[in-house]
Amino acid sequence: MVQPKKTTTPARPEGAAMREADYQALAQFRYQVRTFLAFSEAAARRAGLAPQQHQALLAIKGAAGPEDATIGDVARFLLIRHHTAVELMNRMAKLKLITRVADPQDARKVRLKLTAKGEQKLRSLSKIHLEELRAASPALSKILRSFRTKRR
Repeated sequence: MVQPKKTTTPARPEGAAMREADYQALAQFRYQVRTFLAFSEAAARRAGLAPQQHQALLAIKGAAGPEDATIGDVARFLLIRHHTAVELMNRMAKLKLITRVADPQDARKVRLKLTAKGEQKLRSLSKIHLEELRAASPALSKILRSFRTKRR
């Protein structure tokens, strides 16, 4: 599964002065992120899912590579502990959103697959999320461009 990239390199040289525009861009970026997350959580609830269940469906479906996601993959993607992911998968299996399949090469591993119900819920949520991101794209692009601008 593809993991989100973590950056450790500072965007600006150490000791570089912060400008008012930097603070404004950071504030606007955080606002845009929080707005999208609030939208996402409300959309998941309207679809009858907890926000974390929606995120798990997306993590399972978005697993990169030739093999299906494992519970460990979901835990890493959602930044939760393994045992928390197990409980989440238990609840989602009861709701018939996912199924567990034994890994044919390693019986200790369990692979996760979306059911037709899980696929349908994820598809409808993903469509409205993409629409929301397209609507927010101009503002986000402007903010992100401001982060690339070198300032002294």
